Amino acid sequence: MTYSIVARDVETGEFGIAVASRFFAVGAIVPYMAGGIGAIATQAFISPLYGTDGLELLRQGKSAEDVLQAVVGRDRGSHSRQIHLMDGQGRSAAFTGEKCIDWAGHLVGEHVSVAGNMLKGPEVIEATLEAFLENGKLALVERLLTAMEAGEKAGGDKRGRQSAALRIVRSEAFPWLDIRADDHADPLAELRRLHEVAKERFLHVAETLPTSENVSGLLDRTEIDRRIEDLEERRIAEGRPSASFATPLKRT
Repeated sequence: MTYSIVARDVETGEFGIAVASRFFAVGAIVPYMAGGIGAIATQAFISPLYGTDGLELLRQGKSAEDVLQAVVGRDRGSHSRQIHLMDGQGRSAAFTGEKCIDWAGHLVGEHVSVAGNMLKGPEVIEATLEAFLENGKLALVERLLTAMEAGEKAGGDKRGRQSAALRIVRSEAFPWLDIRADDHADPLAELRRLHEVAKERFLHVAETLPTSENVSGLLDRTEIDRRIEDLEERRIAEGRPSASFATPLKRT
């Protein structure tokens, strides 16, 4: 019912997962990840335990392959499950149960894996992986969106479209970016819009958040506020509308 990509930016260490499906709120149940620890996508006849328990095993220092063998090996329903994951060292592992609904399968590359089920055909994950690898100069979020769009163009979920999600973690357990379109006729386009909204303010504020190494975060947000204000003034001067659906900001 789903296709997804799990990837790591070698230069920044960021982990990212993007997923799309003809299923409601796919972003609520497929991606599991933590900065520096790894990332897991669990799908098909889904078991969230593959994500929660798998992430705990990654925290214990288990390799991606060890985690896969542990969560799949204990599960009598694994024949209908699909999982692909990456550990903190960038090692990947993937599994597609023999009873996953056709077309179903996975591909593993260097610092990236793609998997899907209920797809039009293998060309979906092939196009997704190819687009990701061909766009190495883009930031991780853009690479993931571009890759997913290529998979959709190649046929995507053979039942249609409903939801999509994209999540990125940096050094922390909480996400740097977490956007979802839970019920939408064109969910990947909606993710594009949400990313544009995030760039207007949210991602700048995200730079101020506390981290494990700086538990107080950025206390003086003057420079961040100035940057947001400059971007807003430039957008207005260029006649570009905001990507946001929010009501106009009330100044106090």
